[in-house]
Amino acid sequence: MRSRLAALFATLALLAGCSSEDPPPPGVVTVGLQEPGTLLPADVDDQAGRLVTGALWEPLADYDPASGKLTPRAASSITSGDRVTWTVRLRPGLKFHDGTAVTAASYVDTWQAIAGENWAATPVLTKSLRARAITAVDAATIKIVLDRPSSQVPAWLSAPGLVPMPASVLASRDWNAFARHPLGDGPFRLADSWQPGTGGKLLRVTPADGKAQEIDLRVGDPAEQYDAVRDGSLDLVTSVSGDRHEAMHTDFADRHTTWPLPEAGYLVFPSADPRFADATVRHAFALAVDRGALEVGPLAHQVDPARALLPPADAPGERTGTCRPCTFDAAAAKSLLGQSGFTGPTTIYYDPGAGVWTRPLADGASSALGVPVTAAPRPVDGPAGPSTVDLKLATASPADLLTALASAAGYTDDGFRQDLSAAESAATPAEAGQLYRVAENQLLRDLPVAPLWTGHGHAVWSPRLHDVTAAPFSGINLAGISA
Repeated sequence: MRSRLAALFATLALLAGCSSEDPPPPGVVTVGLQEPGTLLPADVDDQAGRLVTGALWEPLADYDPASGKLTPRAASSITSGDRVTWTVRLRPGLKFHDGTAVTAASYVDTWQAIAGENWAATPVLTKSLRARAITAVDAATIKIVLDRPSSQVPAWLSAPGLVPMPASVLASRDWNAFARHPLGDGPFRLADSWQPGTGGKLLRVTPADGKAQEIDLRVGDPAEQYDAVRDGSLDLVTSVSGDRHEAMHTDFADRHTTWPLPEAGYLVFPSADPRFADATVRHAFALAVDRGALEVGPLAHQVDPARALLPPADAPGERTGTCRPCTFDAAAAKSLLGQSGFTGPTTIYYDPGAGVWTRPLADGASSALGVPVTAAPRPVDGPAGPSTVDLKLATASPADLLTALASAAGYTDDGFRQDLSAAESAATPAEAGQLYRVAENQLLRDLPVAPLWTGHGHAVWSPRLHDVTAAPFSGINLAGISA
C-alpha cells in the first residue's frame, strides 16, 4: 500500500511539474509575438518585425509629428540653417554587435543600398528625401543636400528602416542571411540566428540595473499566448486577438496597453471614374460606411474607427476639429446620393487580404444607400472604380501620407500641392503643422479618399513586469522593461 501511494504521489508531482513552467530568473523576460515578415530592417512593415528590429537597432532620432519635437538617439543632432543642407552628427562610441564602429559611412553606404532595392524604406530615400548628395564628411558627420528646402528631414531620418548595416553585409549583399541573424547597434543583440516558427533570444549589450537583461522571444498564436500570460507561463504578449479583447480589461485591468500603429485604411475614389466626379457622391459613400461595425466585426478589434484623415501615429498639431465624413449616417448618405442622381450599381475593389472587411463594407453601404454595391478583387488592368487601400507608414511625416493618398486617387488640385509644398518648407514645426492641417482639411472637403480606420496594437503582461511602454513605430519598448 505504501509503495502504491509513493508511486501515486510521484506521478502527481510529475504531472504538476508538466502543467506549468518555472518562472524565469530575475532579469529574464519571456515575450510572445507573431512571426515577423523579415528582420531586414529596411524591409520591415509589420508590428512583430518592428518589435524585434527596434530592440536590435537604435534609430537616429525619435520624431513626434504632433509637437515637431525631435529626440536624438544614435544622432547627437540633426540641424540645418536653410532647410536645404542638413548636418547629422552621430553620438560618439556607437558600435555594431560584432564590435565594428558605426560611422557616418555606415549610414551613407546603407542608404545607397536601400535606394537601389525595392524595400519598404526605399521610398523614404527616393521619393521623400530626394537628396542631391549624401556624403560622410568625417567618421561622425553626415552631410545631406536636398533638391529643395524641407523641414521634414528629421522625420524622414527617424524612420526605423534607415538604420545602418555593417560593412560585411553591404559587401556581400547577402540580405537573406543577414535577415536570419541581423547585427544591429541597439540595446540588445540576437544570441543566435532567428528560428522561424520558434523565435530567438535577445541579450542586453550593456547591463542596466533593474531592467530586463535577456528577452526570450517566442513565436505563437496570440490567443494561446494571451492565456499563457494570464496563467503565468509567459510574461508578455504583444498582440491580443479579437476574441480576447473584451476580457483584456478585466483579466489585466492595470497590466495592458494600447498604442497607435502606423497603419490606416481608406476608401479611394479615383478621379478617372466619372460616376464619382461629384463630391456629393463621394460624401454619400463615406457616410454610408459603418466603421464601428467593421471594427467589432471583420477587423476584430485590431483597429479604431477613423476620426480624422491622418492616423494618430502621423498627425501634426492639435486635433480639435471633427471629421464629418468619418461618421456613419445612413439617412444622410441616402439623401445625398438621391440629390446627386447616382443610381448604381457599383463595385468596390480590394487588394489581397482586404476582402474580409471590404465585402462587409460594401454590403453595409448598399443597405444604407439603397443601391447595389458589391466587392471584388482589384483587377490588374480592369476598369477604374472605388477601392479600399490599407496603407502602412514608413515615417512619421504627414507629407508622405498626404502625398500617397492624393496619388492613389489621382487628385491633382493645385491648391493642395501648394499647401503641401508650403508645409514642407515651413520655418518652424508649429507652422508646418498648421499648414499640413490645411492640406488635410482640403482633402476632407474634396474627399478623393475617405478615412475608414486606423490600426492599434495591444499588449498584456504579468505582475512581475513594470515600466511597459509602447510607441507607434517600434511597439513595446523591450529595453525599458523592468523585471
